[in-house]
Amino acid sequence: MNQLLARPAASQEATWHHGLERKSARELALMREAGKINALALAEMAKHTRPGVTTQQLNAIAERVIRNHGAEPAFKNYPGPYPFPASITVSVNEQLVHGLPGPRVIREGDLVSLDCGVKFQGYYADAAISVGVGKCSPLVRKILQVTEEALWIGVRLLRPGKRTGDVSAALREFVEERHGFRLVRNYTSHGIGRHVHEDPALTNDEKAGTGALLRPGLVIALEPMVLVSTRETRTLPDQWTVVAADGEVTAHFEHTVAITEGEPEVLTALG
Repeated sequence: MNQLLARPAASQEATWHHGLERKSARELALMREAGKINALALAEMAKHTRPGVTTQQLNAIAERVIRNHGAEPAFKNYPGPYPFPASITVSVNEQLVHGLPGPRVIREGDLVSLDCGVKFQGYYADAAISVGVGKCSPLVRKILQVTEEALWIGVRLLRPGKRTGDVSAALREFVEERHGFRLVRNYTSHGIGRHVHEDPALTNDEKAGTGALLRPGLVIALEPMVLVSTRETRTLPDQWTVVAADGEVTAHFEHTVAITEGEPEVLTALG
């Protein structure tokens, strides 16, 4: 689950933990376990994301996996316009993020974004995948490919000595300049640890060489959110679901990544 860049509501501001916190080996071990459970929940949901399944059924699958592994859904009752009522967010087609699970039936050709968070012994992991259902249009296939590739471009830059602006600039170059899509501007990637949302915020408009310095022990939930032709979004009357202003499909991928002395460690990867 990403965070609104401008956080005007007191309830939203209260959920963001300020200050860069480098995690100890013990803390990383707990986050590694949270990430493993998160990955299992996403994999099980992806397996069942097919025509005829409702978004509420996917939510039930994730909650069952999470609780069966001794963890808690991180998103349930998360503060906002009202407490978030589900364990995951399910966003379909033009819905970018924060979609509420419910009776909606998934159909052939849909693009479904699944965002899941896990709390394990006081520490969090957060990850998302987008899935094309059955036979999809060329546009759906392309935006899925570009968004997932963008995630891995960003992951490879999460190294000591880099800055958040280096990640932002690389994502813009790949998504916008090379492929002509758009990165959302109102929502951010974020640090994560004892809170779902921690410093640093990684926005999509920073310049290379600027922003927070990345150091070993920081953990980042990196999540490119890609739209077809506009950076603009609007929120539906349910007060949570965010949709593309142009009504086109969107995609969202995310991993929780620990910065180490060497290669970045993806805590939410299977295997």
